[in-house]
Amino acid sequence: MNWRERFEEPVRGIAARRRGTHWVRAAVARITTPLLPDDYLHLANPLWSARELRGRVVSVTGETADSATIEIKPGWGFSFDYHPGQYLGIGVDVGGRWIWRSYSLTSAPAIAERTQTVSITVKAMPEGFLSSHLVTGLKAGTIVRLAAPAGEFVLPEPLPPKLLFLTAGSGITPIISMLRTVEHRGQRSDIVLIHSVPDLDGVLFAEELAGYAERGIVDVRLHQTRVGGRLTADDIAALCQDWAQRETWACGPGGFLELASNMFAKAGATDHLHLERFALERGAAGEQGGTVAFTRSGKTATVDGATTLLEAGEAAGVLMPFGCRMGICQSCVVSVESGVVRDLRTGTEHVAGERIQTCVSAAAGDCSLEV
Repeated sequence: MNWRERFEEPVRGIAARRRGTHWVRAAVARITTPLLPDDYLHLANPLWSARELRGRVVSVTGETADSATIEIKPGWGFSFDYHPGQYLGIGVDVGGRWIWRSYSLTSAPAIAERTQTVSITVKAMPEGFLSSHLVTGLKAGTIVRLAAPAGEFVLPEPLPPKLLFLTAGSGITPIISMLRTVEHRGQRSDIVLIHSVPDLDGVLFAEELAGYAERGIVDVRLHQTRVGGRLTADDIAALCQDWAQRETWACGPGGFLELASNMFAKAGATDHLHLERFALERGAAGEQGGTVAFTRSGKTATVDGATTLLEAGEAAGVLMPFGCRMGICQSCVVSVESGVVRDLRTGTEHVAGERIQTCVSAAAGDCSLEV
């Protein structure tokens, strides 16, 4: 590490467009040692931080009976040059404990930069404590922590001649950012959206989607499961006959994405399909689980089989590495020292000596991690 890297070490990882910004933050960090820069910066503005990204909730607006759009003004260090379709990590203080999740950004980057705000749209899930809190308990003015936008499920540039968006439920959220961007840029392409919902009352952004359809930006084709049953391969083929020839972006629950994957595989068109999983499907609480030892920190936690190792470590006060918190970015990878852990997405078990992603893995009995 050279002298410049050592000087900037206290603020490494905080986004900035200009080198000078890093130097100012590094200087603040150095002159306030051993106190944290945040001890001083927070007094001036709670959004100023030399160590982490923060944001202030501007508004919480209901979309449907169980969903809401949350508008956030990011603080020092946030970059608005994200791509439509990427997700944002958000940490909320609930009862003195910071709980993190990742949600697709619904704001178009160019508009977000102009307004200096970003938005996510959250659907309250029966098993999701934080999603319910965000929809019904979050108030304007709340300070949240943020992780920089990330993800490879993004709007292509230039647009392909033909696109297909396959979505179910809140899987529409990354797509709305893409459509907002397409309209803002004045782009035109042959775009079809097949959206599966229980009924019309559950359609997120219903009026906005209708407007895009009227203006010729996208051909919206809705499938109501309470009327026509669960969406099938035949339904998709009937709604869009040339689906296999279109570049396709699909987002929704695991079963929905499995349907899309099988369709494209059988048609030999897997290269045309791009997937985004917006939720981690967990086992039932109490399945397996055990005592997790974090060997470097000397701390332990006893958890059920539905609690991720990342959540277990954070609850025990362990400084855990993390990124997307949804099994994509690999930032949370650590080694298993002993015991067995289970991947919540696939059920695959990993043993001592293997490296695992703590954000999508849970204890399958007593185990220890090198962290």
